[in-house]
Amino acid sequence: MFKPSWLPLAPALGEVLLLSKASNAKRRQLVVGNWKMNGNLRENADLLARITNGWQGERGADVVICPPFPYLSQAHECLRGSSIILGAQTVSERDKGAFTGETSASMLADLDCKFVIIGHNERRRMQHESDLQVAQKFEAVQKAGLIPILCVGESLEDREQGKHLETISRQLNVVFAHTGKDVFDKAVLAYEPVWAVGTGKTATPEQAEEVHKFMRSQLGALADSVRILYGGSVKAHNAQQLFALADIDGALLGGASLDADEFLAICKAAE
Repeated sequence: MFKPSWLPLAPALGEVLLLSKASNAKRRQLVVGNWKMNGNLRENADLLARITNGWQGERGADVVICPPFPYLSQAHECLRGSSIILGAQTVSERDKGAFTGETSASMLADLDCKFVIIGHNERRRMQHESDLQVAQKFEAVQKAGLIPILCVGESLEDREQGKHLETISRQLNVVFAHTGKDVFDKAVLAYEPVWAVGTGKTATPEQAEEVHKFMRSQLGALADSVRILYGGSVKAHNAQQLFALADIDGALLGGASLDADEFLAICKAAE
């Protein structure tokens, strides 16, 4: 069973990984809240208090919150004593050195982060992160003893041209070539169709399941154990339908994670 974070402060890495092996019909569901570049000290305190108050005791799903870097320490303190896990939104692929403005995986581990989002579509598009850089970040996160949440997904153009699986295969294969597939027992995948992120559009259940099934088929012997999340305008009204699909193991949320009621409703739908 899940060990509450007050014994001692947060679940150890091995305990976090064991959560995915619960004896449910499916892999244990995981909901990740990515706050992106939002929040301030006052708003964060209120949001975290409402979320932790609404998510107490033994629960049937795992929850991770990824605030902006300046608020990781605040979130760490606010989440103390809860079962909610702290994560980060990105990381440097480098260990240390003269890299102004960068944050290493070991620094995130110092702040008791357990998960790190890697390759989010906004980082790929706005910061021009290459597939190789994403693979290097994936490796750096695992070397620090943290769990990468590797994001992949296609553009609207790729989708309309029927190249969505080709794009996702390319993104996955660069990481596979860099690290091997066997390390994915200590990783989470997330499918986020770029055309459905922040647009209000959501992939149909059939579209989402097709890609999740394809991604699972690429994992070889680990196909049945790796958790694969869906990210793309998930809301309380469609979460249950998405989570019911065989190959979807939870959600990577953006805007919905900034509304305590909406976020908690989605978390409860995952149980």
